Amino acid sequence: MSAHCMLTGARPGFGNRISHSHRRTSRRFDPNIQRKRYWLPSEGRHVRLRLSARGIKTVDTIGVEAAVARIRARGGKV
Repeated sequence: MSAHCMLTGARPGFGNRISHSHRRTSRRFDPNIQRKRYWLPSEGRHVRLRLSARGIKTVDTIGVEAAVARIRARGGKV
C-alpha cells in the first residue's frame, strides 16, 4: 500500500540524509498516514479511509460527507 492520503493527496517527499562527514544518501519523508473509520449517514454504512494527520483534522472541520465528496471528485474509491 502506498503512503498517500486519500483526501489531501499527501505523498512521500524525498531528500538526503547527511552524515557527520557530509556524505549524502537518499531518504524518504513519509506522511503520517492513519486508517480511520467514519460513519457515513447518507449511505448508512461505515467507510474506512487512509488519511494523513492533516486529513483527519480536515474531516473534523468540513465533515465526513464533504470529505467523501472531495475524495470521489479526485477519482478515489470509497
